Amino acid sequence: MAPAAAAAFAAQVLRGRWLMAYGSFLIMSAAGATYIFAIYSKDIKSTLGYTQEQLNTVGFFKDVGANIGIHAGLIAEITPPWVVLAVGAAMNLGGYLMLYLSVTGKVRPAPPLWLVCLYIAVGANSQAFANTGALVTCVKNFPASRGVMLGLLKGFVGLSGAIFTQLYLAVYGPGGGGDTRPLILLVGWLPAAISVVFLASIRIIRTPRSPAAARREYPAFCAFLYVSLGLAAYLLVVIVLQKRLRFTRAEYAASAAVVCAMLLLPLAIVLREEAALFKHNVRNAPEHDVTAVPPPAATVAAITKQEEAVVPATPALMKTRTWLAALRPPARGEDYTILQALVSVDMLLLFTATVFGVGGTLTAIDNMGQIGESLGYPQRSIATFVSLISIWNYLGRVAAGFASELLLARYRVPRPLLVAGVLVLTVPGHLLIAFGVPGSLYAASVLIGFCFGAAYPMILAIISELFGLKYYSTLYNVGNVASPIGSYILNVRVAGRMYDREAAAAAVGGKGGLTCIGVRCYRESFLIVAAVTVGAAVVTLALAWRTRAFYAGDIYARFKEPGVSGNINKEQADQADGHGRSVRQPKPES
Repeated sequence: MAPAAAAAFAAQVLRGRWLMAYGSFLIMSAAGATYIFAIYSKDIKSTLGYTQEQLNTVGFFKDVGANIGIHAGLIAEITPPWVVLAVGAAMNLGGYLMLYLSVTGKVRPAPPLWLVCLYIAVGANSQAFANTGALVTCVKNFPASRGVMLGLLKGFVGLSGAIFTQLYLAVYGPGGGGDTRPLILLVGWLPAAISVVFLASIRIIRTPRSPAAARREYPAFCAFLYVSLGLAAYLLVVIVLQKRLRFTRAEYAASAAVVCAMLLLPLAIVLREEAALFKHNVRNAPEHDVTAVPPPAATVAAITKQEEAVVPATPALMKTRTWLAALRPPARGEDYTILQALVSVDMLLLFTATVFGVGGTLTAIDNMGQIGESLGYPQRSIATFVSLISIWNYLGRVAAGFASELLLARYRVPRPLLVAGVLVLTVPGHLLIAFGVPGSLYAASVLIGFCFGAAYPMILAIISELFGLKYYSTLYNVGNVASPIGSYILNVRVAGRMYDREAAAAAVGGKGGLTCIGVRCYRESFLIVAAVTVGAAVVTLALAWRTRAFYAGDIYARFKEPGVSGNINKEQADQADGHGRSVRQPKPES
C-alpha cells in the first residue's frame, strides 16, 4: 500500500491548489520585467539615437503592453488558463528578442520608432497574459483570501526587478562595461520558460473545500509571506553591499544562487499543506480538498424545486428578467456583467483615480534612470534606485494585501479609503524629485516604490469585491488599462516634453542626443504629477464614501460556508430557516 499511497499523494500534489499557487508565485516573480526598464533604457536611447520624448514614447508603449490585457481577459473567458499562459510566453520571447536584436545592431537598417514601440509592446503584453492566466486563476481558487493572495502575487511581481538584476549580474558580472543590452535577452527567455514549465499546473480547480482546508489557508499564506520577506531582506542587504563593495563574478554568481534557492523554498510549504490534506482525506474522504464531491441528488432536486416554487420561470418573465438585468446592475458584490461594470459610477471613480494616482508613480519609475543622471548620480546608484523601487514595491504590495484584509475583516475599514491614504503618501516622493534635494532620490525611490506597490493590489481587490468574480478575467484587465493612460499623459506629454524643452534650452548634446543636467529638468513636471496625485486621492475618497455601507458588512460571507467551492461562479438562492433568517445555499453547477 505504501507505493500506492505515495503515488496518490504525488498525484494530489500535482493537481492541488498549493502547487498551482506556488507556480503562480514563480510566474509572477518573472513577470515584472517592465519595472527594470530604467536600467536598460539608456542603451536604447544611445544606440538608436532617441530624444527623451522618443524614449518616453517607447516607455509608454511598454506600459500599454503591460497593462492593456482586455483581449487576454476575453480569451480567458472561453479558454483554459494554459492557453493564456502559452500565448503570453510566445509574445514575451518574440517581442523582447526582436528588441534585443534591434539595440545590438543585428537588424539592419535600424528599425523605426514605431516598430521598436511595437516590439516592446508585444513583449510587455505577455505580462498581462501571465497576470490573467495565473493571478486571476489564483483569486478564483482562493476567493475568501483574495486580498492576501493579490498582495503575495503582486509582491512577487515587485521583487522581480531585483531578482532579474541579480541574475543579470551573475551571468554578465562587473565586466560588462555598463552594457545592459544582454538584460533584454534575459527578460525575453526566462519568463517564457517558467510559464511553459507550469502550463499544466495553473488551472481552475472546481472542487469544494472542507472546513479544515479553509482554516489552513491563512497560516499557509503567512508561511509564503515569511519566505518572501526573507528573500526581500536578503536582496536589500545584497544591494547595499554591492553598492559599497566591488563584487567579483563568483560573488555575483553565489548571490544569484541564494536567490534561486529561496525561490524554491516554498515547495516545502506546498508539500506540508498537501500532506495535511492527504491525511485528512484518509480519515474523512468526502471532505477531502482535492477529490470532487458532487452534491446529493436529493439536495439538488430540493434546491431546484424551491427555486422554481419562489418564482415561476415563464418565457415572458425570463425575457423581462434578462432586460432588467441588462439595464439595472445588481447589488455591489454580486456578479456584474462587463457592460454593467464599465458604465458604473464606481468603476469611473476607480478608473480616474488609477489614471492619475498610479500613472504618476509609473512616471517616476520609468524616468528614474534619467532623473538620477540629471541630478548627477553615478550609474551604480541608478541601478540601486531601480532595485530599491523593486524591493519596496514588493513590501508595499504584501503589506497592503495583508493589512487591508486584516483591517477590513476586523474593523470594516473600506479598501478605497486605504488607497486614498497611500496616494497621499506618494506626494512627498514626487516633491523630493521636483526639488532635487541632495541625496533624497534614495528616499524618493523607497517612498514611490512602496506606494505604487501598495495601491495596485488594493485597486484590483476592490474591482473583484464590487463587481464579482464571474467576469473578473476581463474586469481585472479593464482596471489595468488606466495605468498606461496615466503614463502617456504624465510621462510622455508632461515629463518627456518638459525634459526635452529644458535640454534644448541648455543646448547640451546637440540635435538627436539631447541631455538635460540639473534640478530644472524634472521640477515642473513632478510638481504637476504631485498635484494630480492629490486630485486622485480626493476621487478615491469619494468612492470610499459611496461604498461605506457595502464594506460595513461581511463581504466574503458566502465564500466562508463549509463545502462551498471557492471559485464556482454561482447564483445563490436565498432561503429562510426556521428562525426567519436568510440562509444562502450554493446552487449546484450544471
